[in-house]
Amino acid sequence: MARVFARTGLSPNALTLIGFAIAIVGAGLAAAQIWLVAGLVVAFGAVFDLFDGALARATGKTSKFGAFLDSTMDRAGEAVVYLGIAAGVGAHDIEGGQVFVLVAVAAMAASFMVSYTRAKSESLGFSSGTGMANIGLAPREIRMVILVIGLIGTGITGGIGSLFFPTSGQGLPLLVALGLIAVLATITTIQRIYFVYRQSQSTKQEAQK
Repeated sequence: MARVFARTGLSPNALTLIGFAIAIVGAGLAAAQIWLVAGLVVAFGAVFDLFDGALARATGKTSKFGAFLDSTMDRAGEAVVYLGIAAGVGAHDIEGGQVFVLVAVAAMAASFMVSYTRAKSESLGFSSGTGMANIGLAPREIRMVILVIGLIGTGITGGIGSLFFPTSGQGLPLLVALGLIAVLATITTIQRIYFVYRQSQSTKQEAQK
């Protein structure tokens, strides 16, 4: 896939920005409650996010700025989708809508904590490279898969009705997906904190020797 993107002449940074732009489109579709198409667009945008790093390595265009831009746009793209979902529910007078918005905010906050623990640990010299990315149940790729399934599932079941008295499960797939992301991301944050703690203890013991 990286070679395919390389033939288009796109730079890794351009791929990163295209992925972010697609996430904005997906967020707009979610805000308009076009859930099925929003899910498909978010999934399409995730492809760009997954391959910008691979493209950089394949073309020899890796850089610290590129890595910084990739990480920043990943966070921004994920956040804007959650905001689009919250706007899609909040813009309509839906029974139980406040609960839905709170779960969306919780999912976004927990996701940000996962990213923050990695960034902070690496800045302090723990688990540089891809080490921390492999720790935990819900890295970004897993969260995006869950979110896309929730969006598409909600589109298939007819959108979002009353959360307390749903018709044919309307809104339930997305609500479950957001709740699952919030829980798994929180667990991932705890796992990463514990991982860094063990590394710090190991470093301390080696220093004492």
